Amino acid sequence: MNIIDELSWRGLINQQSDEEGLRKLVDEKDISLYCGMDPTGDSMHIGHLLPFMTLKRFGDAGHHPYIVIGGATGSIGDPSGKKAERPMQTMDQVNHNVEALSNQAEKIFKDFTMVNNYDWTEPIGILDFLRDYGKLFNVNTMLNKEIISSRLEAGISFTEFTYQILQSLDFLTLFRQHDIQLQVGGGDQWGNLTAGLDLIHKAEGQEAKVYALTIPLLLKADGTKFGKTAGGAVWLDAEKTSPYEFYQFWFNQDDKDVINLLKKFTFLTQDEIAALAEKVKTAPEERVAQRTLAEEVTKFVHGEEALKTAEKITDVLFSGEIQALTTDEVAQAFHGVPSEEISSDEINLVDLLIAANVDKSKRQAREDIQNGAIRINGERLTDTTIMIDPKDSFDGKYIVIRRGKKKYFLAKIK
Repeated sequence: MNIIDELSWRGLINQQSDEEGLRKLVDEKDISLYCGMDPTGDSMHIGHLLPFMTLKRFGDAGHHPYIVIGGATGSIGDPSGKKAERPMQTMDQVNHNVEALSNQAEKIFKDFTMVNNYDWTEPIGILDFLRDYGKLFNVNTMLNKEIISSRLEAGISFTEFTYQILQSLDFLTLFRQHDIQLQVGGGDQWGNLTAGLDLIHKAEGQEAKVYALTIPLLLKADGTKFGKTAGGAVWLDAEKTSPYEFYQFWFNQDDKDVINLLKKFTFLTQDEIAALAEKVKTAPEERVAQRTLAEEVTKFVHGEEALKTAEKITDVLFSGEIQALTTDEVAQAFHGVPSEEISSDEINLVDLLIAANVDKSKRQAREDIQNGAIRINGERLTDTTIMIDPKDSFDGKYIVIRRGKKKYFLAKIK
């Protein structure tokens, strides 16, 4: 199957500059292509995954994917999708984020070539920039692009206005140095991508074979934007979003969304996904499609061992056998639950519930204990006089408290 047909089936194509030309090109030869990423933070989130997973699909088909880390563009600020100016980062922040993102991307996308646009942008002087590149951009054309026109009422600085030129310069440089012929980006990047095509055609001639392809904004079946949780973004950094939390995010997807997500975020075949779609129809309560989605994406981002840990934590929390967890697994499993620091001294169970903010009063704590609603590290305790030694569990670092069937609390030992 042609890679363009593959992307189309998965719903990964929003806009193309020349579908027929690109389809012919990828049939004729293995091409080089790229997607850029600005260092606005020190970790990618799942919103970054689709463009780069799309590049990987090209790579699996024999093509040559590049990632451009925006050490230069990230110091300017992309106006796309923003109603106001981005806060300007210091160069120290930009460099820190560049290093963190580069390390993360190299770990996940092992077969990609990675470059930093700071390397070819920094040596260009202001006069050379204006004479060699600025002269090739028509202000009226720039103003008519959505990324600029949407900001005119609120106002846009000259700094962010020039972002489009810098991103276009990336495409021109990569075309010249690495014969890169395709740029992939999110749907909000169409104006920037086509500006790059225009620059190459002006600088290299209309016969230059270069193309742009964007990926659609991913929406859930209810029309809301995909990828956010009550706690914010779902990060690829295990310190920000643990592999267990990451796994659970995918496992908890709605039946209406799961097949669409399997197409976009996994490398399963059409037949495999069709079989899972049938499972959703005939046995939705088994959540086979959701489990497969969680397994595939967690393994891709975090690796096999992290997946095994996430599955173990899931099984342990379902069974209630908390003691089967290691100390590190406890930290993962209860990363987002209410927590309080307590002393390492031995403490009465009632006082522990107050100290951990499980109950607001001793009377309520006693009632919960006597009613069998309290479990400490998985064990149900009904004696209000019992003493708890924090040093006895999880290397003396944590006490896991459960009230009722699902409400967890974590006492962190000072």
